[in-house]
Amino acid sequence: MQDTSELIARAQAWLAEDPDPETREELGKLIDAEDVDELTARFAGTLQFGTAGLRGELGAGPMRMNRSVVIRAAAGLAAYLKAKGETDGLVVIGYDARHKSADFARDTAAVMTGAGLRAAVLPRPLPTPVLAFAIRHLGAVAGVEVTASHNPPRDNGYKVYLGDGSQIVPPADAEIAAQIDAVASLHDVPRPETGWETLDEAVLEAYLARTDAVLSPESPRTARVVYTAMHGVGKDTLLAAFARAGFPAPTLVAEQAEPDPDFPTVAFPNPEEPGAMDLAFATAARTTPAPDLIIANDPDADRCAAAVKDGPGDADWRMLRGDEVGALLATHLVDRGARGTFAESIVSSSLLGRIAEKAGLPYEETLTGFKWIARVEGLRYGYEEALGYCVDPEGVRDKDGITAALLLTELASELKERGRTFRDLLDDLALEHGLHATDQLSVRVEDLSVIADAMRRLREQPPTELAGLPVTKAEDLTRGTETLPPTDGLRYTLDGARVIVRPSGTEPKLKCYLEVVVPVSSRADLPAARTRATDTLAAIKRDLSAAAGI
Repeated sequence: MQDTSELIARAQAWLAEDPDPETREELGKLIDAEDVDELTARFAGTLQFGTAGLRGELGAGPMRMNRSVVIRAAAGLAAYLKAKGETDGLVVIGYDARHKSADFARDTAAVMTGAGLRAAVLPRPLPTPVLAFAIRHLGAVAGVEVTASHNPPRDNGYKVYLGDGSQIVPPADAEIAAQIDAVASLHDVPRPETGWETLDEAVLEAYLARTDAVLSPESPRTARVVYTAMHGVGKDTLLAAFARAGFPAPTLVAEQAEPDPDFPTVAFPNPEEPGAMDLAFATAARTTPAPDLIIANDPDADRCAAAVKDGPGDADWRMLRGDEVGALLATHLVDRGARGTFAESIVSSSLLGRIAEKAGLPYEETLTGFKWIARVEGLRYGYEEALGYCVDPEGVRDKDGITAALLLTELASELKERGRTFRDLLDDLALEHGLHATDQLSVRVEDLSVIADAMRRLREQPPTELAGLPVTKAEDLTRGTETLPPTDGLRYTLDGARVIVRPSGTEPKLKCYLEVVVPVSSRADLPAARTRATDTLAAIKRDLSAAAGI
């Protein structure tokens, strides 16, 4: 009974500081009902600030995303910046259209202003890459984007960038977290009602002017696109970018065109999830003239998905894997004479390395996440298999679903003029470098201990073979490698294949990334090579599931 009274006392203390009437009411009802299970879940600790910033379910209490948690995070970031000597620097704040995003952005601006820093808020919900651009464009010392990207509707998040326009990496995350922990009471955090700037359209205009630079001045602009914003904030910015570039106006997936924080037409607002693209395929099937390409952004428009025609029927569309789009964009940039380093994360296809090597370009592999890819010295192009592409690192040092969409549509236009398709170009790459086929085994869990158990099981009893292929090298990435800092992951090298297993940094998922490379000697061999790759990937999935106990 003592534990219950202590729990209730902690909840009441939190309630006394909570500035939000909605979460106050929510928490008050839980206290009145003495709902021990729910209160225990909300007060089991605090939402941890890390290299992804904060992300979690909306609700009252320190284990949820709410105004109290955001105010503490903003106060910690302000204290960190001041400790680094940025006593009057500018902090730019952007936000998406999720529940509470505008409130969290306003609270952040108030905290920064109260701490003596200068704060500027983007004029309305805009894509995350606009915020990443604005940091460098305005000479800010930091930036905050309020978004949960493609997470479920009940979530929100808080992504922090420093003045180089890249997301934070260690040790900044731990130093900011320590400053957050040092906030004793919200009553100690000044939050004036005014004093920050709301930016006008000039910052968006500057971003849009920059998007033109990713295209070749003389390239054809003929490809027709069906576009879905996935209920997010990408539509207006993408349409403006396409209009400036001179492409035909995209046909919109009307049901998903406008921002809606409830994401009513999808189970998860992520183009990779089953069913998320069904409305886009249906729109393409009834569009005349037939589109050349389907493009989707995720809700904050930093990711870009693409689908291509894959058969004679109106409904024969296929989603390209992120690795396929990554290779297509890389090939397009090489053909245009791009110079500089090509980079990707370790979970992405090894094909990029072969493309860079053939072109005589530097190539680097990083840990998962654009916070690492964006920091590669001399970066010209970076991508990650989870639909993230950085095609203009001087403008946006992060993934950008708007400029990636432009570059894909330019490539589609060039191929169309030559009577070719993305499929033809992918076949060329397979003939030149071998067929690189990738897949993912992704397990979403309610209980995070399932992930910890699977990782422990694989560490204690690593597989010696998968799909009949011997494991030639097993690496525990927590020890780091010659080129990579430590991370929670496992990498298995097989004869003609590769597997990486890691917990997701942003969702309750265990993710296993699989790649098979099949040599191809002629175009006639491609169908058999694809069948062999598909069968091998399926067998690796089966054996890996058994080895991990999932």
